[in-house]
Amino acid sequence: MIDQLTFTKENQERIHAVENTFGPLGRPLFQPGRVLIGEGRLMKVCRRGPQPKVFFLFNDVLVYGSIILNRHLHKKQQIIPLEDVQLEDLEDSVRMRNQWLIRTPRKSFYVSASSYEEKRAWMEHMEECRSRLLQSSGRMPGSDFAMTWIPDQASAICMRCSVRFSLSHRRHHCRRCGFVVCGACSKKRALIAHIHPTKCVRVCNLCHSILSGTEAENQEVCRVRGDSTGKMGSDGDEVEGSSEEEEAEEQMEDLNPSKWMHSQMDSWSPYVYIKPEHVKS
Repeated sequence: MIDQLTFTKENQERIHAVENTFGPLGRPLFQPGRVLIGEGRLMKVCRRGPQPKVFFLFNDVLVYGSIILNRHLHKKQQIIPLEDVQLEDLEDSVRMRNQWLIRTPRKSFYVSASSYEEKRAWMEHMEECRSRLLQSSGRMPGSDFAMTWIPDQASAICMRCSVRFSLSHRRHHCRRCGFVVCGACSKKRALIAHIHPTKCVRVCNLCHSILSGTEAENQEVCRVRGDSTGKMGSDGDEVEGSSEEEEAEEQMEDLNPSKWMHSQMDSWSPYVYIKPEHVKS
């Protein structure tokens, strides 16, 4: 009994400490029954290449954010319900080792750990927490997940019209297929319910036609944005929660692909697994 009370107090202090690292812009994380399972840093593959992110695994959600101020403060807090997550193990590639895919309805992305052992620990603990949640709620696993984005460096031309990208022809991503496309080929917006129930997101012309023709009853086709040159405005009205991070990535200058695995590699941090015996089924 004393051990349980001690753990409850320590757990509450840990969660409040995590909240404080995100500052006033972070959402509250503490709630009854929530347990901090583990934490660490992973490399998250963004559209411009891998970037270090801090991840916190709770018994019901996965929280991550960007690292600032000598790694002690974080920003751009993202909270993902574990019930909505699907994991896919991946083999090592030339650029990324110890990687796996995290699929969610709103956003899917690749991450990698510093070692195979840490990768297995993350995946096993995430899957265990997810299984407990689904079992206790009686829910079936989800089947609608966002497409992963093809990295900018993977294509020098629009994957729809083949125009070459330049300072005047920027890269964008279709939220339905994940292709790298130009502004002229991604003027249109559509409602994709599993990404956001009310907000329209950028889609390429082909996906817009498919959504209009095959899902007219379930998908709302939204207004066209941009002028006759295909130049686009801000994507500030897109998916809440992930749009801020995506907007920042879209506004960055193109990076040299050779820097993918040479940037921020000193930011690895061991995965810390906290008292798993106190996690209730």
